[in-house]
Amino acid sequence: MNPQSLNDATALAEAFAQGRNDPVQALEQALELAEGSSSVFISLCPSRARREAEAAAARWRDGQPLSLLDGVPLAWKDLFDVAGSITTAAAQVRRDASPALADAPSVGRLCRAGLVSLGKTNLSEFAYSGLGLNPHFGTPINPHSDGQPRIPGGSSAGSAVAVAAGIVPIAMGTDTAGSIRIPAAFNGLVGYRASCQRYNREGVFPLAESLDSLGPLTRSVRDAWAIDELLRGADPRPLPVPRTLAGQRFWVDQQVLDDSRTEPAVRANLLDAIERLQQAGAQVDLRPLHSLQATLQLIQEQGWLGAAEAFALHQPLLDSEYAEQLDPRVRRRLESARQMPASQLLRLYQARRQLQQQLRDELDGAVLITPTVAHVAPPLAPLEADDELFARTNLATLRLTMPGSFLDMPGVALPSGCDAQGLPSSMLLSLPQGEDAQLLATALAVEALLRR
Repeated sequence: MNPQSLNDATALAEAFAQGRNDPVQALEQALELAEGSSSVFISLCPSRARREAEAAAARWRDGQPLSLLDGVPLAWKDLFDVAGSITTAAAQVRRDASPALADAPSVGRLCRAGLVSLGKTNLSEFAYSGLGLNPHFGTPINPHSDGQPRIPGGSSAGSAVAVAAGIVPIAMGTDTAGSIRIPAAFNGLVGYRASCQRYNREGVFPLAESLDSLGPLTRSVRDAWAIDELLRGADPRPLPVPRTLAGQRFWVDQQVLDDSRTEPAVRANLLDAIERLQQAGAQVDLRPLHSLQATLQLIQEQGWLGAAEAFALHQPLLDSEYAEQLDPRVRRRLESARQMPASQLLRLYQARRQLQQQLRDELDGAVLITPTVAHVAPPLAPLEADDELFARTNLATLRLTMPGSFLDMPGVALPSGCDAQGLPSSMLLSLPQGEDAQLLATALAVEALLRR
């Protein structure tokens, strides 16, 4: 695999080091593309970005970069506080909120590593949808659309499209039920959902306290690995070398693979990836994973834990006159948890603890593989026109990522191929809570194999 062919942030930084590009030039190109895009960004911060890019260019000239990714432009989902910018959460009711007084700690960390903050990206209102539609700020169109506009996936819609459209090589997102992994899947990207407590979430507008997590959308696993290192205060040099997959254990849930809701192209691409893993010496078990199936059943029968937490967060708004300004679909979803009894919520918390331990025992070191989403990105227009179709599609889109969120499994979505229309499919690698480093190392090796 030729690293330059990745066209990722690491390759861009290598061009800075070799004098073939510089941060100011890269930023100006990103700004031009961002300004020409539609509904991808909610706000840009060109003055700040130019100051940061000029400082990075000077450091590269002096041979003293702050980090591996010094000078690389990136975008932030508009849930992250960026000093001087309004954190809208893509909600009409927050258009006139006071600008943030300080960067969120995660923004500050990457700023101190030299990355250049281009602006804030669009999302589903309050991050509460897996489809990415937004009636207030518009809906970013999936760059892989095949003659009819396709949805970007949500909620980190703008972040995914900003990377897929070549505006920036990295964009930060959040994930409560699939909001990094789903748009990564629909846009042919790498999406990394970290364990909830891996990064500081202060200064990031919440949705569901016990489920919210942060992570990047990128063009390569090595970029996701570098961002992970920087967010944890480490210097990601030297670059990791993909390790061998010989003897690595993977578990593919046969019931998910055989489910009629899994589209043929998604299944075929995943089976092809599995065959390549086996040829590389990996051990792949194809059988039901009882903890995963139990979690899917629990969510279907008992409801979504995040719905109760999101309602609790937004109840003051829902009970106010400003509720009329909400996206009606988001408002209905929030209201749907108003009558959830406390006993049901407590049972969900208890079941989560039990299922997390069952999952860890059952996997016993194996990496779980599932489709990230069982289908490719659907057309936008029918979803805009039909509330019932929207609700069904949203649940279907979130179905395979919700268990990972419920169990707090770090997950890496990897492109697995395309269907006949050229629409991307994706495979999801997941491990139990806290095993992020092992997951990223495995994802790096799997990506290297699939890119050959």
